[in-house]
Amino acid sequence: MDDLDRRILAHLLKNARASFQDIGAGIGLSAPAVKRRVDKMVAGGHITGFTAVVNPAALGWRTEAYVEVFYRDNISPAELRRGLEPIPQVVGVWTIAGEADALVHVMATDMAEIEATVERIRENARVGRTRSNIVMSRLLERPRT
Repeated sequence: MDDLDRRILAHLLKNARASFQDIGAGIGLSAPAVKRRVDKMVAGGHITGFTAVVNPAALGWRTEAYVEVFYRDNISPAELRRGLEPIPQVVGVWTIAGEADALVHVMATDMAEIEATVERIRENARVGRTRSNIVMSRLLERPRT
């Protein structure tokens, strides 16, 4: 990836629906040249998809938490994912360094659903304990550049 590719990505991160013409006008390339570069970044795995960013409240999700999960023994990332992926309120999972083994992002309609989701996470016999952090307000979110 070169500087032009990075500039194209910056435009796509701001607006993935921008036309190749608009992106090209912003960085000094023709629309076909932008398309070729985008296609090459997709084929090379630099761009892994295009998506809509949805306001969580539009889905009824007005409450969110980050749940630290502590397993009783070692667990592989693949097994960790298999155990948490079926839970629809789990919108993100990361393995982390530190005391906890994983950080789980939970979004729900209300506190009762957060509580039920944490209980569902704890149903896994390998989970030793959890520690939840409730999000009070979102102050800053940046596109991933």
